[in-house]
Amino acid sequence: MKGDIQSDHIPVNKFVFSVLGLIDLTVTAVSGLDDELETVKLPDRTQASGGNRGPTNFDITIPAHHQLEQAAMEVWYRESQDPVLPTYKKPCTLTLKSISGQSSYRLSLVGVFPMKRGVPELDKENEGEMAGIVWSMSADDVIPIPV
Repeated sequence: MKGDIQSDHIPVNKFVFSVLGLIDLTVTAVSGLDDELETVKLPDRTQASGGNRGPTNFDITIPAHHQLEQAAMEVWYRESQDPVLPTYKKPCTLTLKSISGQSSYRLSLVGVFPMKRGVPELDKENEGEMAGIVWSMSADDVIPIPV
């Protein structure tokens, strides 16, 4: 496989997650974004496309000590609760950058909102690993953006 992969690859640690209308977030991790077709099982035990794509669920992690960012996420989370505000779904962009920054892979996430906040397990015996708050998100659509 050596020689088949082009140089200047996109590493998994070089990305930016941005939310339109929110302050810049320091997102340290994004779980996999699976964009999947709904399927139906046929009587002959095969599968066929249902024609539609369902929502995409994923997680983002933000350092717990980034207080302004956590406050912005809390406000957004509150918008998603009863009474739900019409602004609770926001457009987001996930940009994966190559080592040199010369190329990238971009995704537009449409209709995104936070569904859950998770505080990590805490342990006094830990050597001091940074605590991150995990936000479970939902997106109506994931669209690759040509670069």
